[in-house]
Amino acid sequence: MRTGKALRAGTAVTAAVVVATTAGCSTRAPESSGGGGGEGGAAAGEVLTDVGIEGETIRLGVLTDLTGVFAALGQDITNANQLFWQDNQVCDTYTVELDVQDTGYVPQTGVQLYSGMEPNILAMQQTIGSPINTALAPEYEADQIVNFPSAWARTLTEIPGTGVVGATYDVELANGYAYMFEQGLLAEGDTVGHIYFEGEYGENGLAGSEAVAEERGLTIIPAQIKATDQDMTAQITQFAAAGVDAIALTVAPTQTASAAGVAAAQGLNVPIIGSNPVFAPGLLQGPAAQALKDNLYVASPVSAFDAQPELLEQYQAAYPNVQPSLGVLVGYGMSAIMKQVLDAACENGDLTREGVLNAFNELQDVDTGGLVVPINGFETGVSPSTQSFILRPADVPGGATVVQEAFEGEFAQGLA
Repeated sequence: MRTGKALRAGTAVTAAVVVATTAGCSTRAPESSGGGGGEGGAAAGEVLTDVGIEGETIRLGVLTDLTGVFAALGQDITNANQLFWQDNQVCDTYTVELDVQDTGYVPQTGVQLYSGMEPNILAMQQTIGSPINTALAPEYEADQIVNFPSAWARTLTEIPGTGVVGATYDVELANGYAYMFEQGLLAEGDTVGHIYFEGEYGENGLAGSEAVAEERGLTIIPAQIKATDQDMTAQITQFAAAGVDAIALTVAPTQTASAAGVAAAQGLNVPIIGSNPVFAPGLLQGPAAQALKDNLYVASPVSAFDAQPELLEQYQAAYPNVQPSLGVLVGYGMSAIMKQVLDAACENGDLTREGVLNAFNELQDVDTGGLVVPINGFETGVSPSTQSFILRPADVPGGATVVQEAFEGEFAQGLA
């Protein structure tokens, strides 16, 4: 048992996406502009290019999880990436093509797949999983790759060009704690059992618990597990014996369902707070459904479909046989941010990797129309946002509703 520390700073699928026009920047590429080493400056309407652009087509990479522990989330994020670029162009000129590869949430597979796609892409639209992003950090930095991870670990903010889409896990979970205190679900001096994955994701979430514990006198009982561990009986039994007042999770949906179900079976009726990857709507079709509805609170970088009905309608029309999760909002939101970066680079007359990286570094006060929490900017080692939504499981499309709009909790600034 320990208390908190002080607050402190595979299968390959290729998708060629045909894109319709939309409002963009006014700079247009000349007919001769293409990949493989553009020459000259951006004078007279020219746009400098080097890698990942052929004619008026930009190719972006996607390293997602279609068969691993986050397969459902990865599918929805990727589908939303594709959906966005079907309806949007860069600079009202360039169509976008996605090279989608399935890592199965295995870091070495991700490294190998990236090696194959790297010579032909301008940037990474998505890389899922903190371990895979971390494994690719040296390559991304050396290649000057702008990348939007489907992951929110603090360590990822240290990778040049990597834009975490929302608050880092420690800030996100701390916002969840702030909500619980505000609602009277948790009190100073309480005991919290925290189940977390080994690695960046889980450890960064635990850091959030420990920081809040230091501020509010909580006792944290940590329980580290592997991503392959599915039965949470031992951990919940330990928590019940300790008389915990709440449970925190930085795990995957499978472990969330097990934890909630076992807790209910043992009569441990306490609130459960989790980081955004802990939940998937498919859990509401399983035996833990009622326990999740009764006790789970999810701190999230995105809202829910009740606030985005048009996107839901669009997604269901494009993917009628898929049960949508809130990964749709993540994927659409990160694509909107990538468009802002690429449009800015185009306006600067420089769509080389270096030019895109410069545009990324200059981006501030990012607004995605409520899809994603406000992004302050992408500064090394700093959480890009201090805000989170709070969601509850419900029998609605996406499986969750918003109970707290995007807010900055009392602990966020100290962690950010």
